[in-house]
Amino acid sequence: MAKVRVLIAVKTYPTLSRKYIELVCTAGFREDGSWIRIFPSPFRFLEDDQKYKKYQWVNLELTKNKQDTRPESYSPSNIDDITLGEEMTTARNWAERKRFILENNKVYTNKTEIILGAHKNDFSLAIFKPTKILDFKIEKVADNWEVSRKQAAEAALKQGSLFVDDEQGDLKLMPKLPYKFSYTFTDDEGVKSTLMIEDWEIGQLYWKCRKKYNPDQSVKKVREKYLDEFTTKKDLYLFLGTTLQFHMIKAPNPFVIIGTFYPPIENQYNLL
Repeated sequence: MAKVRVLIAVKTYPTLSRKYIELVCTAGFREDGSWIRIFPSPFRFLEDDQKYKKYQWVNLELTKNKQDTRPESYSPSNIDDITLGEEMTTARNWAERKRFILENNKVYTNKTEIILGAHKNDFSLAIFKPTKILDFKIEKVADNWEVSRKQAAEAALKQGSLFVDDEQGDLKLMPKLPYKFSYTFTDDEGVKSTLMIEDWEIGQLYWKCRKKYNPDQSVKKVREKYLDEFTTKKDLYLFLGTTLQFHMIKAPNPFVIIGTFYPPIENQYNLL
C-alpha cells in the first residue's frame, strides 16, 4: 500500500497485551480530514527520529486491519519506513488545528446518535462536544499490572525482541496508572454519561506530578487541569473511540475518551 499522510491527534496510555506486548491506540486525520486509527501502534518501539508528537504529520504505510472490523482501523505494514512531517502549531488560539479538525468532521452532541452509529459500524471514532461537564472522577485501582499479563509481556521481551528503549537495550514496561480518571457530562438532551479517559496525556501528567508531589496532591493537580482549567478557560471537545471488544458486542456505550481537544475560549479581545 502507498504511504498515507496522517495528522496524529490521539495516543492512548498503554495497556498490556499478550499478543502485542503493549497495546496502544494511535488515531488521527487523513489529509481530507477523515478519521483513521493505527492499531496496534508501534510508537514506543520506534527510533527516536520516528517518534511522532501529537499534531504532527506522519507518513507511513498502512493496510486494513483484518482482525479489526471497525471502519477506521489500519495496521502499520513497515515500521522501518515511518517518516515525520511538520507540526501543526497552537498559533492564533489553535486556529489551524480548529479549522482542519472541526471543519472537516461532524461534531456530535447527542449520545444516542453516536452509539447508534457505532452499533451500525458506520464509525468508531468521533468528536463529541459535551453540553456540560458535571464532574471529573478519580478512582483508585491496583498499582501493578495483572501478574499473568506482566509475565507474558516480559517473556515476549526476552525472546530476542529487536525493540529497545534504553541504553542497556532493555525495553521497560510502562508503569500502570494507579488511578482511573473519568469525565461525567451531559449531552444536548440532558442525558448523563461517565466515560473513562485513556489518553496518553493524562497518564504523563500524573507521572510528572508524582515526581513533585505525594499521590493525593498529584491527583489533585490532575483534577485542577482537567476540571478547573479545561472547563473554565478552554473550549473543550472530547475525542471518543470505541474499544474493539465492546464495539463488536454492541455494548450499551462502547466509547471511551481517547483524547481531549481544548483550544482557548475565544472572546472579543482574542478576535481583534
